Amino acid sequence: MSISKMSGLQLLQSMIADELPHPAMADTIPMKGVSVKKGNVIFEVKADHRHLNPMGGVHGGFMATVIDTVTGCAVHTMLEAGVNYSTIELNVKMLKAIPVDIALIAEGNIINCTRRLAVSEGVIKDADGKIYAYGSATCMIL
Repeated sequence: MSISKMSGLQLLQSMIADELPHPAMADTIPMKGVSVKKGNVIFEVKADHRHLNPMGGVHGGFMATVIDTVTGCAVHTMLEAGVNYSTIELNVKMLKAIPVDIALIAEGNIINCTRRLAVSEGVIKDADGKIYAYGSATCMIL
């Protein structure tokens, strides 16, 4: 099936199944899809030496990018073929320092989706459920 004829959910499911290439951003900020269903996405993420700030900690931009990705992908799962979206507001709360070279779970969920706007939330946590970052996004449906 042509990408232009795929719904957002079908597109993301095809990427997770390795039937389509992942976006280049997933090389910059290592993210691998674990599961995708309507209104929910789960990714595995891992910060490495490329994401360190001058003080040796993981840069806050890593958390913001991951939260933007999972909230946006949760929105994408709600869209029909040919419908696009754009983040118009992103709010991220950085609660704990992200560890280096340790896999974390990033999850995005839809809060509300209309024809023009979608609101979603995202979280980065470890396998024990400890939360490192939390955020929300508002996306314009185009």
